[in-house]
Amino acid sequence: MWRTERELEQAQENLEYSGQDLRVFIADILPQNISEEGEIRDRMLEVENLVNTYGWVVILEHIQKRGIPDYKTYIGSGKMDEMIDEMKLKECNLLILWNILKPSQIYNINELLKPIGAKCWDRVDLILKIFERHAKTTEARLQIELASIKHMWPRIFDMGMELWKQAWKWRWETNTEIMKRHLNRRKEAIKKDLAKYARVRAEHRKGRSRKWFFTVGIVGYTNAGKSSLLNSLTGKWVLAENKLFATLGTSVGKLWIEWKQVDDTKYIPGKEVLLNDTIGFIRNLPPKLVDAFASTLEDSIESDILFHVVDASDPKIHEKIEVVDDILEKIWATQKKLYVFNKIDMISEDQKKKLTEEFQDLDVIFVSSQTQAWFTELKERILLESMY
Repeated sequence: MWRTERELEQAQENLEYSGQDLRVFIADILPQNISEEGEIRDRMLEVENLVNTYGWVVILEHIQKRGIPDYKTYIGSGKMDEMIDEMKLKECNLLILWNILKPSQIYNINELLKPIGAKCWDRVDLILKIFERHAKTTEARLQIELASIKHMWPRIFDMGMELWKQAWKWRWETNTEIMKRHLNRRKEAIKKDLAKYARVRAEHRKGRSRKWFFTVGIVGYTNAGKSSLLNSLTGKWVLAENKLFATLGTSVGKLWIEWKQVDDTKYIPGKEVLLNDTIGFIRNLPPKLVDAFASTLEDSIESDILFHVVDASDPKIHEKIEVVDDILEKIWATQKKLYVFNKIDMISEDQKKKLTEEFQDLDVIFVSSQTQAWFTELKERILLESMY
């Protein structure tokens, strides 16, 4: 058992860096209007996949419907006590609420979790941790650090308010002001560094434009197979894992498309095109995280055409198409879009026929990154689009 208040705090601070396996209790607080069991289960499955992506183990799950979130703990004091008892019984040391909590709510929950040496994260915390683990480039790491500062800023202020209740006011003001100045300086330094990367990328785009490169932006829901499509088309090796957010930065690959005979007297000359793969989206992706990766999304936004890659085998295909289209609209990606239904090797001909009928209003082409089925048609389509 923990002996002092400081030991409790230290246990929480070091939890995710201790090297031990984190045993996770995930909870999702749903609005009253969500009634479909499939949708409820799908939300929980998504957070499970995120936890598994990080490499942890889900021990317990809890779903609760509330009309209005509890002011102090979001989930309510009675349910919170029940969850703490379950966590203690199963030796869980991390509570993940699949909601976005106020700073005071996170603070209050962590205070309640101190006696069992556990801590709490919300949706943004979890995604930021996954981003941090998957960041391979300096730019991606800077973007994540900036998003983390923006996310933690209100919590630091709120924590200061709580400390003010327990200590001398002048001391709280001093510590808080020091922290604010430090974070402000760091935030401005990161913004300057990211601006440099953005300028370099802008120059690269200008260079491609001068060389008349036709560019394709690859976007889609996370784990739809965007990186696999890029790899198969270009022969470029980009990490393609069956994990959420395996790709965080922008990867650019070149594709040479052979000339195409149109008729006896006309043909389209061959062309080299560029394909840009970038971060995947998920439902309810917090705006601050979209903003964090705005610079790496620029290559896709400014491409000549977008390939919206869709997992054709996904039972939630309609919802995920809507999520991606909504985010593209928010970031002003308004150019022509081709819906690339990937993974057709995982569906039957009847399923494919049904999808063709359901999405007849969209510009759809079916492919398989695994078997390269319909790649010839996809390349011909790129060639034709590059003529306009």
